[in-house]
Amino acid sequence: MEVILKQDVKHLGSKHDLVKVRPGYARNFLFPQGFAIEATDGRRKEVAEVVKQRAHKEEKLRKEAEKIADFLKNITLKVGAKAGEKGKIFGSVTAIQLSEAMKKSGYDVDRKNISLDNEDNIKTLGTYIATVKLHKEVTIKVNFEVVAE
Repeated sequence: MEVILKQDVKHLGSKHDLVKVRPGYARNFLFPQGFAIEATDGRRKEVAEVVKQRAHKEEKLRKEAEKIADFLKNITLKVGAKAGEKGKIFGSVTAIQLSEAMKKSGYDVDRKNISLDNEDNIKTLGTYIATVKLHKEVTIKVNFEVVAE
């Protein structure tokens, strides 16, 4: 039996995928849980149109993310932190502060999409690198400098 998935199902497929499953699995699990619908000709056409429109939107978002990546690749962000005389920071620099620095430069990036490459916490002044995921296909390395306030 062929079904169209309404959401991602682990080990089966992604949303809007057309998959072939056993009839009992579809009737007893997928349909009651709301994970899938039966694949009729009309529904297949609907899903094909939705997938086509979603691909167009995804392409637009990807191009926008690449534009942001080109800008961020060429700059070094400055993150201010209170520091002692020997360059040791009171506290540490986190993805939240880096996100705020990006917001000041004109690009709003969620802190959850930023990962600091330094495994230890950043506790001294200097230059560091962070990985920023702008889109599922666009990931860049951003240079940032921790300076004393």
